[in-house]
Amino acid sequence: MAKGNGSGKILAQNRKAYHDYFIEETFEAGLVLTGTEIKSMRKGSVSLRDAYARVEHGEVYLHNMHVAPYEQGNRFNHDPLRTRKCLLHKKEIHYLFGAVREQGFTLVPTKVYLKNGFAKVELGLAKGKKLHDKRESMKKRDANREIQRALRERQKG
Repeated sequence: MAKGNGSGKILAQNRKAYHDYFIEETFEAGLVLTGTEIKSMRKGSVSLRDAYARVEHGEVYLHNMHVAPYEQGNRFNHDPLRTRKCLLHKKEIHYLFGAVREQGFTLVPTKVYLKNGFAKVELGLAKGKKLHDKRESMKKRDANREIQRALRERQKG
């Protein structure tokens, strides 16, 4: 399966996804956008908070991604929370559909970025974390931070 590498100018990241889910695999998908949407995204007016993806009728759709209306867009402006189609290969869509349906995974957008002038979204195949898993992740992160702090202090002398 093709994996997304996230190269390019990052427009938005979903840090909460890494807190709430175990991201098993990532996929790079193109986005079908209108003219005012891409202009607004290039300005950085995009949010992935509460966004999720779903496989419907053999296609992948991104729900709840907020793209602010473009200021110079007048009557041609878009609906900020409209459902957007993701562009993936048919083989990837079948794989994602099977994983979501059978194994209890969810599709979570982790970042939106520009690559060669095109807007791309990185979709993560994710499993939900339980409360104790979140606490464990926080403990590990805090321990690593303490170790790094101690190493810096030691190097300074």
